Amino acid sequence: MRKQKIDYVIRRHPEYKGKEITAKRELSFGIQLASRLLLDQLSYQFNKERLDKEINQAIDNDDRDEFERLSYHYQPFTWE
Repeated sequence: MRKQKIDYVIRRHPEYKGKEITAKRELSFGIQLASRLLLDQLSYQFNKERLDKEINQAIDNDDRDEFERLSYHYQPFTWE
């Protein structure tokens, strides 16, 4: 993978009298992609487990309306 160009920009502002200024570096595309995929996977697992628990609770409580509502929201998770 080709390295991306990194630019550092330091700007002086009158409010920064004697304060420390730090330069920020852009993350490479590979790191950005890996972190986004990790966050997507974590949120997917969290949402699926939460819906599983709520569906099981609706079944235990014999709440058919809640079960149908939650199972409708659960459908995208069945397309693994």
